[in-house]
Amino acid sequence: MKRRSLMLILWPSFLMAGVASAVVFALIDPLDVAIFGYFRPERDVLYAVGFFFFWLIAGLSSLLTLYISPSQQDTQYDIGF
Repeated sequence: MKRRSLMLILWPSFLMAGVASAVVFALIDPLDVAIFGYFRPERDVLYAVGFFFFWLIAGLSSLLTLYISPSQQDTQYDIGF
């Protein structure tokens, strides 16, 4: 994969992960989250795990967008429909 393609995937997904983390953790206090009913992670751990989870989801979305976008060979013969 080219560096440009990698940056087209990682940079927007990084920005959206930051926005998603800010919105979710503005509404949910990490200390109120209990995983499996008894495991309570620390606030910093949940912030980090949440950010990387959102980054993964947004990265997969960007990867799918790049995958289904037309290549330059396909757009070369585009007749404007």
